[in-house]
Amino acid sequence: MSSPNVIGLTDEIFEAEILNADVPCLVDFWAEWCMPCKMIAPVVDEIADDFAGKAKVAKVDTDECKQVAMKYGVSSIPTILVFKGGEVVKKFVGLQQKADLAASLEELL
Repeated sequence: MSSPNVIGLTDEIFEAEILNADVPCLVDFWAEWCMPCKMIAPVVDEIADDFAGKAKVAKVDTDECKQVAMKYGVSSIPTILVFKGGEVVKKFVGLQQKADLAASLEELL
């Protein structure tokens, strides 16, 4: 089960939730059929819980939200983008260590 601290994004709410956010944001681009995406999901949930109230953690289903995925050039999943002030400041492609993802948010706080 995913963390209640992870926001499910759609093309329609992406800008309001991420680009207009006043805190750093970590966005996981994934798909239901992607095995590495399923493997990293618990890590994303842990980060959402660890950074609750300090940063936003969200997920974009690339099968459902093609516009956002195309806008940010997501061609491989999982891709994790870290945003600050509406701009991408870090990009991770493939499986990642929790420490690396957490550090990318920590340095923006």
